[in-house]
Amino acid sequence: MDFPERLTEGYRHFLQTRLPEEQHRFKELATRGQKPEIMVIGCCDSRVSPEVIFDAAPGELFVARNVANLVPPYSPDGATRAVSASLEFAVQALRVKHIVVLGHAQCGGIAAHANNIEALSPGDFIGNWMKLIEPAVKKMPRRRHDESEREYLTRLEQASVLLTLDNLMTFPCVNILVGKGKLKLHGAYFGVAVGDLLVHDAAQGKFVPVAKAEHAAALAAPRF
Repeated sequence: MDFPERLTEGYRHFLQTRLPEEQHRFKELATRGQKPEIMVIGCCDSRVSPEVIFDAAPGELFVARNVANLVPPYSPDGATRAVSASLEFAVQALRVKHIVVLGHAQCGGIAAHANNIEALSPGDFIGNWMKLIEPAVKKMPRRRHDESEREYLTRLEQASVLLTLDNLMTFPCVNILVGKGKLKLHGAYFGVAVGDLLVHDAAQGKFVPVAKAEHAAALAAPRF
């Protein structure tokens, strides 16, 4: 059997540590089903795991991940749409109370689009998918002469989060529930290198740090 040894070892560690601690929770979730209050739409980048970032227990988060944490506008055309299906289930069946769009720094999908990277295959699935951010590109200011590529990409990564929030509102079920105050949408941005979390503040029109003091303390803590 050629199952990855890293996964086997990880599972053994899970059996020795987490399962004994949370076995009752797993049994309860199996019996009554999942009832998460929060949906996270995140990137499939291996460095940005919502369950790790938010220290979530089993059953707490309903997570949908794709390249660059995007949601296409509402399109009931009969096509197979995984993101829309996940959203429909979270909102209509699970009745989540919050949807968090989690963007991040060093996003490969965003960089590929910004730099017009050559297609990886004849299907160009990534290129076609990333065309979804074109409205964000057109709305944001062009790269300034004194702006580094990293600074520009950060702006684009954060603009794509806001675009996804706009696209979410094109879904009738989301729009109606947000209007009734039964569902709230949030934009967030994770810095991979230093682990900082920013959340979009609509009143200020920008992303602001969360738990800033705790983050500084964590970076300053001695490493043994």
